Amino acid sequence: MESKKKSNTSREQTNNPLHGIKLAEIIELLVSYYGWEELGAKININCFRSDPSIKSSLKFLRKTPWAREKVERLYLKTINKH
Repeated sequence: MESKKKSNTSREQTNNPLHGIKLAEIIELLVSYYGWEELGAKININCFRSDPSIKSSLKFLRKTPWAREKVERLYLKTINKH
């Protein structure tokens, strides 16, 4: 039963486009692509609008699932454009 559970998890991860990508890499790509100002306009959260930094953004996004989901969606949308 345990091996079946592991294979389902690996299959799910294989289909997950975010698998293996660190949150820091996502933020760095978005900042390099959009810049902080446009990123803050696209996702209206203070960590992007008020004295933004990678470190403060990581701290906030790790504690705030709804904001992280928005960032991940924008990341997927951005990489799918290219």
